[in-house]
Amino acid sequence: MRSTVTMLALAALLFAGPGAMASDDAEERAAASRQVVKAFAGALKGELQQAIEAGGPPNAIEVCNRVAPGIAEDQGERRGWEVGRTSLKLRNPDNSPDAWEREVLMSFEARKAEGEDVTKLEHYAFVEQEGRQIFRYMKAIPTGDVCLACHGSELSPEVTAALAELYPQDQATGFQPGDIRGAFTITQLVTQ
Repeated sequence: MRSTVTMLALAALLFAGPGAMASDDAEERAAASRQVVKAFAGALKGELQQAIEAGGPPNAIEVCNRVAPGIAEDQGERRGWEVGRTSLKLRNPDNSPDAWEREVLMSFEARKAEGEDVTKLEHYAFVEQEGRQIFRYMKAIPTGDVCLACHGSELSPEVTAALAELYPQDQATGFQPGDIRGAFTITQLVTQ
């Protein structure tokens, strides 16, 4: 389940005005966030590959359901951040985007439509929430060919059955290679 920081963000998030934080701090935080995303994505990819080799795509669905949240939690606990994934087309309702994340995801879609490379789409900003400054970072997750076994348009009966069991309200299918599957999302509390 999403942490209190993100759940509270549903109530009200405002972009901080110019000069609210030093841009160097933003760049440093973004660079650190990129490293966390790389570690999260790498660990998840390794787990998914092992699961697929052991029992095919239905095993990968099990990894996303049970292992991915633990990887995100581990990455977040190491730094005292909130780390997760979200999407406009959800599989896991616990990953629902808050208002800020939804806006960023929609901007990613617009940027993709304008020809930007999905693999390079990211956004970060300092935002104010309940009188506190937080740093938010998002990195788009492109849909690769391997993703299509569980997120594409033509799913095997085994995948369809696994999705029905674990995610009865799944919306995360029908993707094509290069689509934005969702995004990694990071929230850092800013101490001043």
